[in-house]
Amino acid sequence: MLLHMFYFFFFIPCVLFVVLPQPLVVDGLREIRTKQPHFDESPTYLWPLPAEFTSGDEVFTVDPSLELVVDGAGGASDIVREAFERYRKIIFEHSGSDYVAGRFRFKRVLRESIISEYDVSQLKITVHSDNEELQFGVDESYTLLVSAGEVTIEANTVYGALRGIETFSQLCAFDYTTKTVQIHKAPWVIHDQPRFAYRGLMLDTSRHYLPATVIKQIIDSMSYAKFNVLHWHIIDEESFPLEVPSYPNLWNGSYTKWERYTVEDAYDIVNFAKTRGINVMAEVDVPGHAESWGAGYPDLWPSPTCREPLDVSKNFTFDVVSGILTELRKIFPFELFHLGGDEVNTDCWSQTPHVKQWLQNNNFATKDAYRYFVLKAQEIALSKNWTPVNWEETFNAFPSKLSPQTIVHNWLGPGVCPKAAAKGFRCIYSNQGVWYLDHLDVPWDEVYTAEPLEGISDASQQKLVIGGEVCMWGETVDTSDIQQTIWPRAAAAAERLWSPRESTLKANITSTTLPRLLNFRCLLNRRGVAAAPVRHFYARQAPDRAGSCYVQ
Repeated sequence: MLLHMFYFFFFIPCVLFVVLPQPLVVDGLREIRTKQPHFDESPTYLWPLPAEFTSGDEVFTVDPSLELVVDGAGGASDIVREAFERYRKIIFEHSGSDYVAGRFRFKRVLRESIISEYDVSQLKITVHSDNEELQFGVDESYTLLVSAGEVTIEANTVYGALRGIETFSQLCAFDYTTKTVQIHKAPWVIHDQPRFAYRGLMLDTSRHYLPATVIKQIIDSMSYAKFNVLHWHIIDEESFPLEVPSYPNLWNGSYTKWERYTVEDAYDIVNFAKTRGINVMAEVDVPGHAESWGAGYPDLWPSPTCREPLDVSKNFTFDVVSGILTELRKIFPFELFHLGGDEVNTDCWSQTPHVKQWLQNNNFATKDAYRYFVLKAQEIALSKNWTPVNWEETFNAFPSKLSPQTIVHNWLGPGVCPKAAAKGFRCIYSNQGVWYLDHLDVPWDEVYTAEPLEGISDASQQKLVIGGEVCMWGETVDTSDIQQTIWPRAAAAAERLWSPRESTLKANITSTTLPRLLNFRCLLNRRGVAAAPVRHFYARQAPDRAGSCYVQ
């Protein structure tokens, strides 16, 4: 008797949940669906907003044993399959693994006899190209169709497919009453592609060391907002945490021997990012911001009292720069490489006897030596098939001398990208007044309304602005507070860089955009990302009273 009771209470309900072919139950589910609100007057809760989309007024339920069907030359890619598994865990987070696994077993055995009570039971992904190379300008476009029975994603590359899967995951919402995953406002037709090819977030691991696991968590969160470049500011004057095998003493400049990145760590981070459709652009900032180099090789300092800029007069300095870039080229396949070049105070060059003599021998003023160093570093990068990226001071000081391949990285304020584009240079927008995340007094709406093409009316020059980047400088962030400093403000820039300008520059963003950003912040929280409240004037502040995530 006890055995029968156990069977009844524990086994039978599981079977009934899976099979239950009775029309009454199926119709009951449909009846529940039709009683759900349609949210016709609500904003579309997608972030960033797709380029083009239409939606309906139905509510579809999604089968927790959602199947993946692939097609096309690149459909069978491991990148696609692994992404599907990652997102299935996100979408069906409220279905316990053992419980879901039990239903999987029944469905495999009884597949032909099951009459599914769900509207969507299959995700079909078609990828036309099997080329998985991730480089600047890779095609990230996709088409997402949500209809009864099937969801389809079609893309030219696996990276477009990744963006489509993210959008699909945001359409899915768990209903706590019916305990089903639902898609509201169905059917959906979405045609999407990014506005800019470069959509970046900069991490500074010199001012505070970030463990590789934390960097990976940030990369995951970047993919949710469709960022596609991690600008890794690995080293600076404070610390040199990266292993460079050909110059093994360089990481003597790390804070401690426990705050370092091995070659294997860096390689793992790059490959992890690739599976999320994110390139990693490394930065070696020269000739300034390099005091930490001398901890391992003191000859790189002009003198014990002049520790930066690096010694411009010695061939050894450029041998080390070349050695670092040679090693990093084995790790970082992205075609862009950042050479810094900002905030170079050359005073102590002229006060160091042997450097002063070198300046005189070459008939150089210190500003000429600065130019010499930057151009020499560019030559080294170009010889290794890298496109050099430099902070805007280099352009401001000697634009006619820079390699024409140079990408100018704006930061000091507005107006630089128009000047750079007018001279034929490509430009990355990172105006510190709005897109420096360490500036905690910049509210979300100022981040959101910043425009990379401001001041550029010529269409050909607009194309030279390849995108933008929010910068997370590390003086006041470490593992304890970095995510809530990045998010949700970085998401505001992410939409500016992805979505069409005309669809996001609304007259009243408080009513049209803020509800979506509040929703995205809560989505990040559900996915384990410590995104701070949206409405606080100062970023990364904790809530100051009880209340819902959706109104903070």
